[in-house]
Amino acid sequence: MLPQWQTGIVKQIEQATPNTRRYWVELPDANPFDFKAGQFVTLDLPIHEQRNRRWRSYSIASMPDGSNIIELVIVHVDGGLASSYLFNDIQVGSTFSLRGPQGVFVLPPQIEKDIYMICTGTGIAPFRSMLRYINFHQVPHRQLHLLFGTRTQQDLLYHEEMKDLERIMPQFTYHPTLSREEWEGDTGYVHAIYEKLAVEVQPSLFMLCGWKPMVDEAKERILKMGYDKKDIHIEIYG
Repeated sequence: MLPQWQTGIVKQIEQATPNTRRYWVELPDANPFDFKAGQFVTLDLPIHEQRNRRWRSYSIASMPDGSNIIELVIVHVDGGLASSYLFNDIQVGSTFSLRGPQGVFVLPPQIEKDIYMICTGTGIAPFRSMLRYINFHQVPHRQLHLLFGTRTQQDLLYHEEMKDLERIMPQFTYHPTLSREEWEGDTGYVHAIYEKLAVEVQPSLFMLCGWKPMVDEAKERILKMGYDKKDIHIEIYG
């Protein structure tokens, strides 16, 4: 059964990168707003006459914290009706209809395998929620790897936060990689990173989140490495 629509009130907006913003949204009818780290909400925006063509879904970037305020991180897509509306028309105090939580892209009940969290762009949102939840609640886990691919350093969402988590969180490694800029870290695409880290097949969970081309390619490569379909969990954007 789908959750009911409710009102969301924009409480804060912050420019995160040149083309990405963070939105903090209060849900006054839900106190607290209960969800699992990794789930998403669907927004109903006034961008089309047909209702189902007004709907856009975004992963919750904040962790479940017992409050009724969630964070969404949204990229501006050239020609995108929804992102153009959110960037040009939404201000602090604006409201829209929202439904959630939804989705099954969540952590297993017990983390008994190494997890490779592979993402590009705003696909980092559900993993940020998961990692903050694991750290805050001291959830027992095995090795956790966050593989985050983007173009340049200015596009690295939550970069300092992930570096801080890596310092304080046991068995967590952050692997940012840039495809269009040389720097002190990894360059190229995320595929080379997990192919090196997981070359020896062992119990592992690969969680993929991002645009369909990246997810499809990663799935194909992981299967060729000798892993099974059940070892792969995907969330496609766009």
